[in-house]
Parts: sequence; C-alpha cells; structure tokens
Amino acid sequence: MELLEKRIQEDGVVKKGGVLKVDNFLNHQMDIALFNEIGKEFKRLFADRPVNKILTIEASGIGIACITAQYFQVPVVFAKKTQSINLDGEVYSTKIESFTHKRVYDVIVSKKYLGPKDRILIIDDFLANGCAVNGLLDLIECAGASVEGIGIVIEKGQQMGGRLLREKGCRVESLAVIERMDEETGEIFFRH
Repeated sequence: MELLEKRIQEDGVVKKGGVLKVDNFLNHQMDIALFNEIGKEFKRLFADRPVNKILTIEASGIGIACITAQYFQVPVVFAKKTQSINLDGEVYSTKIESFTHKRVYDVIVSKKYLGPKDRILIIDDFLANGCAVNGLLDLIECAGASVEGIGIVIEKGQQMGGRLLREKGCRVESLAVIERMDEETGEIFFRH
C-alpha cells in the first residue's frame, strides 16, 4: 500500500534493536483518514472470505480493527491483556510474548464472544516474530472457530513471524513489508 509506505518513510523512526517507531500516526496518535484507507484495503484483500468477526489484541490493534470492521459490517472482539472485574464468566486464555515490551502477557477472551460458528479475520498493527498472532490463533482454536485470514498493517519481513505463519498455511496479507532498516541512517527499505 503506497500511501502507508510513504507515511512510514516520512514519519517512521528507526530505533536500536530493530524497533520501528510509528506512534505519531499508528499506535499512539492515530491518523483516522489513514486508518480508513487501511480498512478499505483489508476489505478488498479479504472480500472473498466469509468473515463474521474481527479479532485483535489490545491496545494498538483496536482502532485499526474497528475501522476495518465497518467495511465488513461485523463486530470486533479484542483479546484483553489483563483480567478485570467486568469480565465475568468463562474465558479462553493464552500467553503472548511482546516483542516491543519484552514481557509475557496472559491474554483472555470471554467465551461469550468467540465460538465455533465464528469465521475470524485477525487484524493487528505489527507482525514481527508472530507471538501475538500465534496467541490469537491459539484462542481461536480453543473456541473451535475458524481463521479466514490475518491482516497486518506493518510486517517486519526481516523477522520470522510472517514466514512461519505462511508456512503453517495461514493467509497473511501485510500492507507494508519492511525488508530491512538501517539504524545508522534511519532508512527503511520495503519488500515489493
């Protein structure tokens, strides 16, 4: 997606350790006009799939998932990283290691919102090692639901997550795939 790549080039900041900082338009401050174009593109890419629910993980994926859900006219469920008193009843649970935060989260979804009749499109902002997506796949499997696809805004192609998911037979559509980043110059190179 050319619009997204241009925005990453203009506003993305390459940090040490393979971190790409895009918080001024994607995962802290959100550019809703850009999100709207992202949602349209995910709808175009997965128009052939019978999606009846979108699943993401808190927090950065929620905004993108909500905009995308408007185009599919389906609800969004987000996996929570913490148990709250508002979450009653039984839950599906898994552990997910965050690449950015360098910690493991217990992630949960209420059994009320994920079940065998659900045809899920996973939406997330980043794909690096694939831990978050694999955790969501685990929740979907526990629920007996099916995965219709995985939509990623930015994939770090130099890391193994995307390759491993595709090798497992998952349909992964990433809007921008970074081939490599130069920490010295701040340059970002995309795979086409």
